[in-house]
Amino acid sequence: MNSRLRLALDFGPLFVFFLAYKAAGVLAATAALIACTLLSLAITYGKERRIAIMPLVSGVLVTILGGLTLFLHDDTFIKIKPTLVNLLFASVLLGGVVIGRPVLKYLLDDALQMTDVGWRKLSLRWGIFFLFLAALNEIVWRHTSTDFWVNFKVFGMFGLSMLFTFSQIPLIKRYWVEESTS
Repeated sequence: MNSRLRLALDFGPLFVFFLAYKAAGVLAATAALIACTLLSLAITYGKERRIAIMPLVSGVLVTILGGLTLFLHDDTFIKIKPTLVNLLFASVLLGGVVIGRPVLKYLLDDALQMTDVGWRKLSLRWGIFFLFLAALNEIVWRHTSTDFWVNFKVFGMFGLSMLFTFSQIPLIKRYWVEESTS
């Protein structure tokens, strides 16, 4: 799949959520998020005949918690979705580190070639970062307005994730393994 389509499928539902929220409020935004997420997953499956685990888990939680938000007219459920997703990812990554099987190695091994020590450190760092995002989401949604939370969810979490990703480049370079040419 080309990179523009991948970007649109990955971030389109979040962008639509933001626009729908600004136009019609959190319930309309939640309905739009569910629809766009399911459409994105369907297009991804149609193009690649598979769906990566992270978008799939997020899509399931969007559908369940978004459905509860719509059914009960209570935005708490959509607001805790980032907390639950981040806690789940943190648990998987940190659990993998504890048992000596860094999950990121299996998810990204095609894209990155690193030593086992590098994979453990990267998995540990991402696990801790996901815990941080979960805690931060809880603080923000519980202590600020819905309008602030939506902006934080769309721009703040994305910005923090990009900064964190770029901050890991030195670690990746330090533990990079050149692929043998045999």
